[in-house]
Amino acid sequence: MKKNILAGCLLSLAVLSGCNNEAADRDRSGIYDRNGNTLNVNNDQDLFDKNRKPYNIMTDDRDEAFGYVRHQKSPIQGKTISYRDMYTMDREQVADTISRLSVGLPDVKDCATLVTDEEVLVAYDRRQNARTSRSETADQVKRTAMSVVPRWYHVYVTDDPNLRRDVENLASMDANTRNSETNINRTINLMLDRSPQGRSIVDGENPNGERIHDPLEDDNHAQKRKNQ
Repeated sequence: MKKNILAGCLLSLAVLSGCNNEAADRDRSGIYDRNGNTLNVNNDQDLFDKNRKPYNIMTDDRDEAFGYVRHQKSPIQGKTISYRDMYTMDREQVADTISRLSVGLPDVKDCATLVTDEEVLVAYDRRQNARTSRSETADQVKRTAMSVVPRWYHVYVTDDPNLRRDVENLASMDANTRNSETNINRTINLMLDRSPQGRSIVDGENPNGERIHDPLEDDNHAQKRKNQ
């Protein structure tokens, strides 16, 4: 009788152990759901997810969640992390976010945003009874855009209604369009000439985020300001 009881206990322990191992395997497979080296991914959906559905920034729960990602080197020697599935930035979604946030500013009633591979061009309308100065409104719009895009971007703003169409015309182009860079630079120069750009955010940069007194800065607009 004792032998039968002991055998039953051992069998029960084996079944429980197998269930625990299976659950652990499922947990590990969930943790390593990207490229075999990703751990503890909380929430992937962001401005870089092209399949992401639009959401209300004021009511959606995701604006309260923290984002946390951890990566490990592969345990297999010589195997590197794959960059194939890494997200690319959805520029249209970023432009939408900048425009939405900008019209939320007290003295901005209309805003159009163009995002290229390294520049952000923002054309906006100020309220007729604006409480802030042109320069202060420009600074608010610029800082709003800079808070959304990666740090290497340069941001240019304008409240000149005649330049809105110029920005809209650039939207029909892409990086491979002939003379696109020339047209972008022309529009940026007009924005700099006609509209305030606000204050510099950090020392060593102009208000648009271009580095000054830096021989490695290859931006045409930074160079132009150096020579002024």
